[in-house]
Amino acid sequence: MDQQTTTSRRGSGAAIDAALAEGRKGLVIYLPVGFPTVERSVAAARTAVAAGADVVELGLPYSDPGMDGEVIQHATTQALAQGTRITDVLRAVEEVAETGAAVLVMTYYNPVLRYGVERFARDLASAGGAGLITPDLIPDEAGHWVAAADEHDLDKVFLVAPSSTDERLAMTAEASRGFVYAASTMGVTGVRSAVDTHARELVARTRSAGAQRVCVGLGVSTGEQAAEVAEYADGVIVGSALVRTLQEPDEKAALSALGTLVEDLATGVRR
Repeated sequence: MDQQTTTSRRGSGAAIDAALAEGRKGLVIYLPVGFPTVERSVAAARTAVAAGADVVELGLPYSDPGMDGEVIQHATTQALAQGTRITDVLRAVEEVAETGAAVLVMTYYNPVLRYGVERFARDLASAGGAGLITPDLIPDEAGHWVAAADEHDLDKVFLVAPSSTDERLAMTAEASRGFVYAASTMGVTGVRSAVDTHARELVARTRSAGAQRVCVGLGVSTGEQAAEVAEYADGVIVGSALVRTLQEPDEKAALSALGTLVEDLATGVRR
């Protein structure tokens, strides 16, 4: 990345606030870079923005995705096998950020360490990225990343779960910038038939701990579920259901299915 060339970028908090100002909630979508190819993952993300997504999470493929469900594990394994690397992710960030959406990278922390924390923050900002979601990094062990993110004006999105103590919620709320990611279920990600009933309580607890914005993920797959979560969360996060549409071999059909699903989800967060 050219350090001197910085793409105009939008923060995830600003994107969610804009949605709230319209009297609705934010729609956050996750797609792994490199599935089924780098180019098609970028096209999918741009299609999702056109269909109503406010924030895009671009997944950095990782060899040991312990928190991801079967659909995303399969996608990231294929992406890695095809040679997808951090440079591809940064290029994807730049191309998706051109849409005007806020673009976060979701990554386990080890690739950031290997790349170099300061270098990663610099190159992500240069590409127009809004920041990072780091599912396996807790705030009290994130000093190096926090410093680099603050230097480059990047969002720091940390996760909370139903098992988080009040002390942990407060620490996470204070450390996060953009939003707090509330994992609505325990365990790995994936499509579920019903959104976990603990989600509403977790959002309330996280807000009470000081979080300005709380978005809920891990399980939403339909517009109806998105509407349910939008009753109490600031944003709704959807991943596995969208990745599943990209399993369709025909690119045109896959993008059409993804766009239709995002439109349904976008309608849900507007109810």
